Amino acid sequence: MGSECCPFFIMVTPPAQPQVNIFTDSQQQTHFAEICNALYERELITLAHASFTNISLLQRKLGGLRHHVKRAAYHFIHHTGPLTVDVHNASWQAKQSAHCIGKKHDLDKAQQWFTQHARSGLPVVVYVQNINGEYLELDSIDRIDKTEQRLHSNKFGWFHMDGRNVAQSGNSHKAMQLAADECTLLRPNNPAFSAACSGHTWNHRGRSQPRTLTLRELLLSGSINWKNFR
Repeated sequence: MGSECCPFFIMVTPPAQPQVNIFTDSQQQTHFAEICNALYERELITLAHASFTNISLLQRKLGGLRHHVKRAAYHFIHHTGPLTVDVHNASWQAKQSAHCIGKKHDLDKAQQWFTQHARSGLPVVVYVQNINGEYLELDSIDRIDKTEQRLHSNKFGWFHMDGRNVAQSGNSHKAMQLAADECTLLRPNNPAFSAACSGHTWNHRGRSQPRTLTLRELLLSGSINWKNFR
């Protein structure tokens, strides 16, 4: 008699947690769709205004767009770091400091950190200063030269382990291209990544309008290890 009552008792008194999960899943699906729509709209506008001399390049970008958009949206939905998600604009939000933290770069601390923890594929933050102001941009390490004690980022090129840009101290064509922009590789930390992910910018008056991150940067933001940035 007792053995028959136990299953019946479980059936008529289900735990509340599954109901909460069902609601959460439904809300996540709605947010996921909204984020995807915002990303699609933004990327299609970007592609429409871009100049392509090779049609196959445009075809490849369009072919991979669905995968990249869904992957970026997944990162937004499942974010466990300190950032707030703006679902409507598919962007990260964080409190902006009065002044750009890139100015507080410590060469010795950067040297020590990158010497110990630099690896290929590691997301990093680059401080950029030009005539229009200052901002932080996400990039990633794709090469490490232990002999010369330097590392290479995917977009900004070679940096010394202490964060100084190698090309800007030379006379190469790359140096001429970067001459207008002062670039410094920052030691990974919470303030730097939060500001970079949120698109914070500064000018001579202080805080400025945030910039919109590229889809590449959004994908990089999803690979950040917020516990120790390694």
